[in-house]
Amino acid sequence: MGAGCLVLWVCMLCGVSCQRSRALGPPRAVAVAADGGLALKLMTFNVRYEGPADPGSRAWNRRVIGVVKMIREEAPDVFGVQEALHGQAADLWASLPDYEFFGVGRDDGRRAGEYSGIYFRRDRFEPDPADCGTFWLSDTPEQPGSRTWGNTIPRVAVWIHLTDRATQRGFYVFNTHWDHRHQGSREQAARLIAERIGKRRRSADPVVLLGDFNAVEGNPGLAHLTGPAAGMVDTFRALHPSAPARTTLHLWRGTRAGQLKVDHILVSRGALIRAAGIRDHDQPMVSDHFPVTAEIVFP
Repeated sequence: MGAGCLVLWVCMLCGVSCQRSRALGPPRAVAVAADGGLALKLMTFNVRYEGPADPGSRAWNRRVIGVVKMIREEAPDVFGVQEALHGQAADLWASLPDYEFFGVGRDDGRRAGEYSGIYFRRDRFEPDPADCGTFWLSDTPEQPGSRTWGNTIPRVAVWIHLTDRATQRGFYVFNTHWDHRHQGSREQAARLIAERIGKRRRSADPVVLLGDFNAVEGNPGLAHLTGPAAGMVDTFRALHPSAPARTTLHLWRGTRAGQLKVDHILVSRGALIRAAGIRDHDQPMVSDHFPVTAEIVFP
């Protein structure tokens, strides 16, 4: 069900893949949830790739300070990033010692190209190294770097199964970044992701799907995921169906005005959605996208 599980943890900083956690001692004790509910704070965030087109306060070496501060303030249990190059993923991993990281570069399945990576709290969750991976959004999803649906750059989805130590309940996290130009590619991506969710090894365990879908609410690709094929719920839309200002791709304008919401958090039906938001107040701006957050409970 995808490329091999290359968990880039301790060794990701030197470019070697491995499957062992940080040398930080055993995980901290976690309180047991009396009602058995699995409560999660989630976030998805397109970090904006590091490149020469972003000078001054938009340069990664300036932005990373604000990005780390933002993540610490939000304190998500699980978050997904998109567009992170290897160095950016490593910067965040090194700066956030409470989190582990899972992901690979989309160009070669190792370090090259952008990551759609997943960070999760190391004290709270146990990852399954046999139930995780990356697949490319193409007709040859196991082939690193493949692109066959009209998109000119590779697109991927990453997934991992986590078990909550407090409740011993498991769930899946998927993170994806769809094509920004080709609608046909986005619709094909939705079908492939829905198929992979449907074929997950632990079919009773719920799913969280994070991502920059490059698709606004109502797009046929998103509609496929929230329809019978995958049966997922858009957390922000569920709580704020008619909010007039919902833009997440603000393109450095720093305003939520409008409907350009392309970053979404979807969850399995049956989840209780306690909160959903768009963080828009960071100055200097941390990216050309706003982070999207949600607080949910799987009863």
